[in-house]
Amino acid sequence: MSSTPRRPTPTLADATRGRVLFGGDYNPEQWPEETWHEDVRLMRDAGVNSVTLGVFSWARIEPRPGERRFGWLDSLMDLMHEGGIGVVLATPTASPPPWLGRLYPETLPRDEDGRTEWWGGRQHFSHSSAAYRRHAAAVTEDLAARYASHPALTMWHINNEYCTHDWGDEAAARFRTWLRGRYGDLDALNTAWGTAFWSQGYGDWEEVLPPRRTHYLKNPTQVLDFKRFTSDMLLECYAAERDIVRRHTPHLPVTTNFMPLWAGQDAWRWAEEEDVVSVDLYPDPRDPFAAQHAALVQDMTRSQARGPWMLMEQAAGAVNWRGVNHPKPQGLNRLWSFQAVARGADAVCYFQWRQSRQGAEKFHSGMVGHAGERGRTFQEVKRIGAELAAVGAEVAGRHSPADVAVLHDWHSWWAGAHEGRLSTRVDHADVLTAWHRALWQAGLATDFAHPEHDLSAYRMVVVPQLYALTDTAIDNLLAHVRGGGVLVSGFLTGVADQDDRVRAGGMDARLRELFGIRTLHEWWPLEAGETVRTDDFTGTLWSEEIEETEDASVEAAYRGGELDGRPAVLRNGRAWYLSTLPEPEALRRVLTGIAAEAGVRPVLDGLPGQVEAVRRGELLFVLNHGREPVTVEVPGTHHDLLTRATVTDRLTLERYGVAVLRP
Repeated sequence: MSSTPRRPTPTLADATRGRVLFGGDYNPEQWPEETWHEDVRLMRDAGVNSVTLGVFSWARIEPRPGERRFGWLDSLMDLMHEGGIGVVLATPTASPPPWLGRLYPETLPRDEDGRTEWWGGRQHFSHSSAAYRRHAAAVTEDLAARYASHPALTMWHINNEYCTHDWGDEAAARFRTWLRGRYGDLDALNTAWGTAFWSQGYGDWEEVLPPRRTHYLKNPTQVLDFKRFTSDMLLECYAAERDIVRRHTPHLPVTTNFMPLWAGQDAWRWAEEEDVVSVDLYPDPRDPFAAQHAALVQDMTRSQARGPWMLMEQAAGAVNWRGVNHPKPQGLNRLWSFQAVARGADAVCYFQWRQSRQGAEKFHSGMVGHAGERGRTFQEVKRIGAELAAVGAEVAGRHSPADVAVLHDWHSWWAGAHEGRLSTRVDHADVLTAWHRALWQAGLATDFAHPEHDLSAYRMVVVPQLYALTDTAIDNLLAHVRGGGVLVSGFLTGVADQDDRVRAGGMDARLRELFGIRTLHEWWPLEAGETVRTDDFTGTLWSEEIEETEDASVEAAYRGGELDGRPAVLRNGRAWYLSTLPEPEALRRVLTGIAAEAGVRPVLDGLPGQVEAVRRGELLFVLNHGREPVTVEVPGTHHDLLTRATVTDRLTLERYGVAVLRP
């Protein structure tokens, strides 16, 4: 019996159609209608080919319960289509109208002290509220039904920056249901949570609550499960709206925007539920490590997407949430836009198109700033749009190869962040950043991976820190080494299991054997400003009193103090373990040496400081993150897609300069 083949899941390529999408959030409801036509003229002038409509328009679409006002959006959709601009249409459910909270107060989230978060800002919804979900589904259904066949529609954007937490009563009831699904019965929950400690044993499900305010330290596994639950509830909200729009438009991709390296979502799991993986990225122009932070986020997002991804939001200039908000110097917006493309972005977009004159973000920049079309910001946006149009066909859909995988897991991050840990100075994101920065500065291309992912494609796998690991993840690391790969691990890894239960010996026995650790005697966290000395470098943040096996090789030992002679860097065949955090230059030196032995080479040798080289497909992107011109050796003859010049062996880049070279 034959059946109709199922259509493949739509991807970003269905929206890009062989080009790089360029545009941003467009909020025309803030402006009189005569401005809309002016916007289309400016968009066409700037090379904008995509806008996101409707992100915060729920009150405009549904000013009173059940009432629908789509006329203004009809006009805008038609206007965009006439202007040749595609629309990423958003469901408006991130910011419910005031009437929803007034009529259904249970839709408002509560913090861990029981205080209500009221309307007047945004994201004021409880992910567990049945009333919220019902009304969100209704407005999504009507939106999808109305615009499913509109020729301007290219993609769906669900909600915006999912980030709400809720400790209220409805969330508590859902938490209990979630826990029943995870554990089955109270005996299993009590075992997983270790409730024998401090007389916390539960005898009735109604006694189980979210981790609200307590007199002293909360139960760590209860907190861990609540973070898992929160991520899952938000994902349920996303999936419910996604399924509605997908039913109306199965041929169009669906996305929602992650926040960079945010602790609140298990983004590995979320990415599996998206057709397009999107992220918002706002590095500080005054941060000397801003380019590396951006590279980390871009590498992580590309890895979650397993291919091209979407830069949903960036700033054309200044933001408005830092203590002091600096604009981007001339050229930096262009440089960072091309850095995203180099690392796999097939869409470069902004929040927002036109800078607001009222509201909480009136000092957040736009592609068209308060200075208007003569302003420097818009003029640079025009240049970026023209250049992306010129290179888009040769870039879109291309792969960015990497021989190194950096392992990261949200559950391990959550477990290691409990308030009762050994050192509050040890922050998962900071350690992850330090290791990625060392690899980035060495010019080594990196992917990110979950510890249970297939790692066979990578010559070298690094584990900056994974405090909690499942048995499956540990077996995966062992298999990588047995299969001929190199593994490099940082301190405080493999300490606990998935329930935050400390493993016997203070580190999983299989990992101790892998790294050549006979005994882990003590952890020695370091105070602020405190360091440890080794044969080759200075260590910071952490140290450990470990004893090696006979087969292991001590590559660097502590000198002086309580740990004198103990291993700081330990090697056992192809497995390496660092029991401290070397200072930045030393960490780069250690990882570069291990990478070279593993057969991993920089993208381009001999790069000057502040210059980044990235391969995407056959193209070589060379980016100057410095404020001075620089000359770069690029052996061979290349064609620069931006200048259309032929480059032979040597390339000169202006400050914040970019070259896209084709051999």
